[in-house]
Amino acid sequence: MRLISWNVNGLRACLKKGFLEVCGVANADMICLQETKMRPEQAEFDLPGYSRYWNSADKAGYSGTAIFTRRAPLGVACDFGDDIHRHEGRVITAEYPGFYLVCCYTPNSKRDLSRIPYRMTWESDIRDYLMELDAKKPVVYCGDLNVAHEEIDLRNPSANRQNAGFTDEERQKLSALLNSGFTDTFRACHPDTTGAYTWWSYQSNARNRNIGWRIDYFIVSNRLRPYIRTADIWPEIRGSDHCPVMLELEELC
Repeated sequence: MRLISWNVNGLRACLKKGFLEVCGVANADMICLQETKMRPEQAEFDLPGYSRYWNSADKAGYSGTAIFTRRAPLGVACDFGDDIHRHEGRVITAEYPGFYLVCCYTPNSKRDLSRIPYRMTWESDIRDYLMELDAKKPVVYCGDLNVAHEEIDLRNPSANRQNAGFTDEERQKLSALLNSGFTDTFRACHPDTTGAYTWWSYQSNARNRNIGWRIDYFIVSNRLRPYIRTADIWPEIRGSDHCPVMLELEELC
């Protein structure tokens, strides 16, 4: 079973940059998207074999998530928790017989860290939500989590210490989630790999120089760890400032 997660930074733009071709080559059972920046009626495209589920933000052209799946889910839910988390289209959950699939676009703390108080609330609440799901059946949690967890996960850790996405607070929240019974699948498969990034600034030719951050993840319940076949990053795919990340699991449905 193959799953793909990709922050497309505007699906309408990504459709013009080879999105459908990537989907064809990826041959994924589930495709999870973040930062779609659209409502489903705003673009027509042919993706045969996939059912599409969307969670669009109240604000037009902002945020948004989607799951395109070949496997019929038992149910799909948008958002989670209190009303404060239910207006930006940041979470969509598909339930399958053997697991929950949660696609997430975590709020950015902003350059001036003005949104970090909300980010801390979000992190605590999404952790509670994932643990509630995990009490019922295993969880596959993926998306742009807007944090580089360890120094190995970005090119210039010293220069970025306490910048948005690499604050102690954000990193500690991801540690807290992992310590609650979850596994970072890429690091489980590639514990010492350096230079493995999923996002690059559009400035200073950063992508060609591989000055990047690993902020896109597949995280699974610990009891799914024996089912991991491989986890990978596809930096050669350039339809966005993020690249897709991939997870292959033994069959769970």
